Amino acid sequence: GQISGSEPVPLVLILGQNGWSVTYTSTQICALKGSTVDMRCSYSYPSTVHNITPTVQDRFWFVKNNEKPVHLKSHSHRFEYRFHENDCTLRITGLRERDSAEYKFRFKTNQDGGSFTGSPGVTLTVTDLQVKVRRSSTQTELQCHTSCHVTDPPSYVWYNKGQKLKEETSSLRVSVRDDDSSYSCAVKGHEDHRLYYMLVSPSAETVEGSSITLNCGFTANPAANYTWYKGNSQRYLSEGTVLGLESIQPSDSGEYYCTAENELGRTSESIFINVKYPPKLVSVSASSSNEIKEGRSVTLTCNSDANPAAEHFWYKDGDPNPLSNERQLSFSSVQSSDSGEYFCAAENNLGRRTSESIVIVVICEINKFFFFSFSLEKFYKFTNYFQYF
Repeated sequence: GQISGSEPVPLVLILGQNGWSVTYTSTQICALKGSTVDMRCSYSYPSTVHNITPTVQDRFWFVKNNEKPVHLKSHSHRFEYRFHENDCTLRITGLRERDSAEYKFRFKTNQDGGSFTGSPGVTLTVTDLQVKVRRSSTQTELQCHTSCHVTDPPSYVWYNKGQKLKEETSSLRVSVRDDDSSYSCAVKGHEDHRLYYMLVSPSAETVEGSSITLNCGFTANPAANYTWYKGNSQRYLSEGTVLGLESIQPSDSGEYYCTAENELGRTSESIFINVKYPPKLVSVSASSSNEIKEGRSVTLTCNSDANPAAEHFWYKDGDPNPLSNERQLSFSSVQSSDSGEYFCAAENNLGRRTSESIVIVVICEINKFFFFSFSLEKFYKFTNYFQYF
């Protein structure tokens, strides 16, 4: 998935002297954050130099960072050389805005002075989604778009409170009475990267490990400065209208505030991000020691961390049929038959995890009355025996 330049760009041939060349399919590429882009190129060189057949000893792509070339192969695992014979294509996955730069291909041969760089190179612009807002007295129109000018625009998918809507269009009209909702849009095929638009006191749900972008829903004239904060403590996050959150963790849950300020005043709005995740840290605890006297009470508790909260199931001695689907398993008067190995499972719609086992041993108390009665019986038999004589 790449969003490329606005016009079909012909092959761009960078010619050197005596048959040295690098050919780029396009020198201007605009792509969406999170997508994958291929910079296609090929190269050539003379078949003979001073009656010697040259061989390629090194070939690589680079960008300039503070005027120093950065060799891309060691720069990041997201950069992949797809070299084959004279094909010198570069693939970049998981695009980030900081990947925007001019990329050049260079190759070297075993000849003195036998190297060539394709310059100018390929200029890559990485852009994120944006939401434009138009308000009237009866409705709000949200428009999802990218700043890339494209001949074949992508399809956009809209969500309301995390639920996918049928419309696959860049625009969405929202009634003002729906202002307690949150909306998000994504490019079709890249639904795991969404841009959220905040209405009045909205909230948004996402899954651990995903990426989202928050868009500050203000329009201001004169232009405003935008600042992002998190939580009641107003912890500073960043500047700008857009806040990107990558590889979200449960600790990222919370209230996010966007503040817009110009010489006419200051205003802010917030969105609550609820990060969902499967059960973790599933364990069993007992209200008393593992050795329990018969007739006593004991409660086993299944502990887990999950969002949404997990359902719990209890199992004994490897039996696949659950004993209970409550978080606590209680015995008001434990019996010897309750001895055994217990474990619990925690489950929500994102996954399931089981605990380690706990062994319960029920100790039987000696029936003193039984032994006392038995002793009296033996005593009577003993005395009767001597009376017989």
